[in-house]
Amino acid sequence: MTGTETTEAVAEAGPGARPVRGGPQTFLRAHLVFLVALAAGAALRLLAMLGYRPALWFWADSLVYVQAALEVHPLESRPSGYPFFLWLLRPLESFTAVVAVQHLLGLGMAGCVYAVLRRRARLPGWGATLAALPVLLDVHMVQLEHLIMADLLFAFLVTVAVTVLLWRDRPGVWTTVGVGVLLTGATLARTVGLAVLAVVVVCLLLARAGWRPVLACALTAAVGLGGYAVWYRADYGTFGLGQSNLWLWARTMSFADCAVMRPAGEERRLCPDEPVAARPAPPVYIWDADSPIAGVGKDADRERLSGAFAKLAIRSQPADFLRTGLGDALWSFEWTRRVYPAPGPQSAYVFPASVKPFTGKTASAGRSAPELTAAYQGVRADTSVVAPYAGWLRAYQEQGYLRGPFLAAILLAGLAGVLARWRRLGGPVLLPWAVAMTCLLLPPLIAAFDHRYVLPAVPVACLAAGLAFASRNRSA
Repeated sequence: MTGTETTEAVAEAGPGARPVRGGPQTFLRAHLVFLVALAAGAALRLLAMLGYRPALWFWADSLVYVQAALEVHPLESRPSGYPFFLWLLRPLESFTAVVAVQHLLGLGMAGCVYAVLRRRARLPGWGATLAALPVLLDVHMVQLEHLIMADLLFAFLVTVAVTVLLWRDRPGVWTTVGVGVLLTGATLARTVGLAVLAVVVVCLLLARAGWRPVLACALTAAVGLGGYAVWYRADYGTFGLGQSNLWLWARTMSFADCAVMRPAGEERRLCPDEPVAARPAPPVYIWDADSPIAGVGKDADRERLSGAFAKLAIRSQPADFLRTGLGDALWSFEWTRRVYPAPGPQSAYVFPASVKPFTGKTASAGRSAPELTAAYQGVRADTSVVAPYAGWLRAYQEQGYLRGPFLAAILLAGLAGVLARWRRLGGPVLLPWAVAMTCLLLPPLIAAFDHRYVLPAVPVACLAAGLAFASRNRSA
């Protein structure tokens, strides 16, 4: 082993490590703590696959994604990045394979956290592993991976994009081209990715990455998203990624006061009847038959009127808009998870004791759940709850997750790292911390609070917290 190789091995093993011989033993010794934690995380995911076969389903939303994957077309109400992911995996003809890949992506996010913190922060193995534990061992992260939903794919693409940018002090043009591709995919999985893209570009500018890398990232994303918008127009007659005005309008229902707003046009018909204190959660206004929007017949009119109402509400009551969204976001930090608007178990995001079989009433585009799932994998994909594995996982989920106050502590550690490096505009800590805060705060501001929206912030928040503990005289 050369002197250079020995130095690299010591640096990789962390401060205070002794020179060791190369090969598998070197790798195991340097990363033993993380490998043990990784095995524990893999065991949890194996329990999920054994206990809940083949996957878990999120009401009709999962079926909408499957239907779009089968017919390969842009969805009207949301972007189609996740259906494309399902389409890529369709040759496997198995939802078991889909969730297996998603579980591997979850483990991959933990690997990203660990690798960056060993490389950039030079944390010891146990320290970098500690930062990765919320990704590896949070049962709700495992449950998100087991759902046929877009959120895990979004979280993975964002985490990898941040990892790529942090890997070196100054990213090159081809690096930022790759980041642009990753964030295009993230935006087509969930539209909040567009805000993440903007935050990344701003952080690159603040870090003085150079105009070429910044322009490469922005242009790559613009071409990808622009191409999708053209495809969307071919089906729906207008450029876009999906219909988002309905969600923003439903969010404003939590505070909108038409006596203050004084709407003068058609949007008056969307004024709520209930007093603010008696109004239900924002999603109710989208799906309930008694909602004001239900009386608007055409989808185009719904999008137009809801957009006009939402903009007027935000302009007329900007303080109420911020207070409502940010107030809901604070629920992320409570000790006990809650369902909006009342406290209680988050039933949609836990491993359940039982699952009802599909019925004909659960459908998308006129096709029932059994028909859609059978078209994808050859047989229907009702969820089977299998003992004893499901019981073991449910016992673990009673305590095995990141409590809200600990998430707050992680974010505060990242903020402290940003402030400690204020002369360097936050250094590398700013990027993951700003991305985490965007993922956490934006959904309750523009849509609604949902614990499913909190989890994608966790990997990048852990990255920021770990980088905050880096030695000040090192690259981080």
